[in-house]
Amino acid sequence: MESYYESYGIVTAVLIAGVGLVAVAFTLARIVAPRRQLPEKLTTYECGIDPVGEGWSQSQIRYYIYAFLFVIFDVESVFLFPWATIFERLGFQAVVEMGIFVFILALGLLYSYRKKVLQWA
Repeated sequence: MESYYESYGIVTAVLIAGVGLVAVAFTLARIVAPRRQLPEKLTTYECGIDPVGEGWSQSQIRYYIYAFLFVIFDVESVFLFPWATIFERLGFQAVVEMGIFVFILALGLLYSYRKKVLQWA
């Protein structure tokens, strides 16, 4: 029973050390960071050239959706590679489950294709 509570003690010690490290880092950053707001610091920086015009620009939402779809299918590949390494040991049930997984992702890709999200122009 003693080792059971010792493991909680270790977790508590690590949590306290982590919170302490974050507190020390924030405190040091607050002490060391400069506080003067100079006009040069507040201007927009464009590769050494003085900014011209406004800083506001409009971007289309489809670029964000395209990036989001990339992340989703990138995560799919992260799940597929470990599965493929132990494919022979898993059996037929794992093949069916992976087929369902890929089918659901293919439905998502088909949906986004039908909504014309994947077209750039």
